[in-house]
Amino acid sequence: MPFLQQSIFQGSCGRFGTNQPLEQQADTEVVMSENRGTLYGIGVGPGDPDLITMKAVKAMGGVDVIFTASSSKNTFSLAVEIARPHLPEGVAVEILPFPMTSEKDVTTKAWKENADRIAEVLNSGKSAAFLTLGDPLTYSTFGYVLQYMQADHPECPIETIPGITSFQAAAARINTPLVEAEESLVLTSGAYGGEHVRRVAASSENVVLLKAYKNVDDIADALSDSGLLENSCAVKKCGREGEEIIWNVSDLREVKPDYWTLIIAKQKNGLKN
Repeated sequence: MPFLQQSIFQGSCGRFGTNQPLEQQADTEVVMSENRGTLYGIGVGPGDPDLITMKAVKAMGGVDVIFTASSSKNTFSLAVEIARPHLPEGVAVEILPFPMTSEKDVTTKAWKENADRIAEVLNSGKSAAFLTLGDPLTYSTFGYVLQYMQADHPECPIETIPGITSFQAAAARINTPLVEAEESLVLTSGAYGGEHVRRVAASSENVVLLKAYKNVDDIADALSDSGLLENSCAVKKCGREGEEIIWNVSDLREVKPDYWTLIIAKQKNGLKN
């Protein structure tokens, strides 16, 4: 409860249970606020440590704790591995488990508990960074962390530092503009097949599908139905070991993609093999 609201219920001697004057209590609250740490939401880019921004490196070098997400089934974090060359020696790294499930009650409980843990660290006077792949506000775990922190812990200062997305890096890798002049660009998920492509292809000159690792046959069919297949390119593990550029997206029907596969598709021929 903010101080001004609390003071309505307080006498001249201060809060119930204390003899501290109101003026001193206000000073104490200001000091506590000043001592609270800041949370930095940091995007570490698609995989190449050299693509992490200078601002992100500076922020990581000044925090007390590094947070990141992992599946509740393991403690591996690709984001931490990408950022490791830039992390201070001995900095505390804490993996927060996030269950991969569609059960709303389970995910909500995990988000709230993880937000509470981050707030606990910040309220102790320590600053922290939450590392995520790509950009922290684009299909990112940090987006959920941010929502719950803002809802449950609005007193905690948060700064978001943007990162290079996988599709930006992939476009650079194949030397292809994502969007030009009066064109539009649709960014969508391919995790559930090509239905999104069918809905938006008629209204956008350029489409990017992230997470194009499931139902790849339907994705290829949707690209073909929409006249995008011939001007499409898939990139796997962009900027990481095992990177692969697939100029014929139909080949994904035979060589199944992994989770880190994305597709850039264009109405006009802008792809150069």
